Amino acid sequence: MTHAALFDMDGTLVDTEARSRAAWTLLFEAHGVPYDESLLLTFSGRRGQEVLGEHLHLFPGGTVEELYAEAVSYYSSPALPPIAPVPGAVELVRFLHSEGVRMAVVSSGRRRDIEPTLHQLAMHDMFELIVAAEDVQHGKPHPEGYLSASRQLDVPPSQAVVFEDSPVGVAAAKAAGARCIGVATSQPPQALLRADHTVTDLTEVSWPLMFPS
Repeated sequence: MTHAALFDMDGTLVDTEARSRAAWTLLFEAHGVPYDESLLLTFSGRRGQEVLGEHLHLFPGGTVEELYAEAVSYYSSPALPPIAPVPGAVELVRFLHSEGVRMAVVSSGRRRDIEPTLHQLAMHDMFELIVAAEDVQHGKPHPEGYLSASRQLDVPPSQAVVFEDSPVGVAAAKAAGARCIGVATSQPPQALLRADHTVTDLTEVSWPLMFPS
């Protein structure tokens, strides 16, 4: 049986959740917008432009395009935490690559941000495919990204396992018909209850867990 492993990026392969929250926090503070944990969580796993569209009323006179560009600009701030892989991510990806498992990244982020990060972590060449925010009409929790990856890899979703750290990502994976492993790096395990299995990080992932016989 042919298998595929489909990975979300931020919070799943790369520990970027703290960077993302810091960037959105800087945006809110720059515009005097009150924020709390629940507001920050609405951005988790989703395309930033879509979430900003839902919160545009908090930024009188602003546009989604301008606000998103401003938020992205904060990622270059030296005050943000550095990029680092989720524990076990590099080792798992290298192992799966050595076993001939087909792999793709399916992310709500932009390709221009995804590719340099994967190169920085020496994982880029192990993935056959990247499905980025600009490659789909509908972001997570819609299953379009995972269905597109499965189709391009020519592996049915039922033979794929998805790794996700957010509730909307888990919902997208399950709606696509894939097995999903929740990675509780940015959310508590109880937020990922729809996943088939939940791990603390990728050091806990084993071959039987991914593809049970």
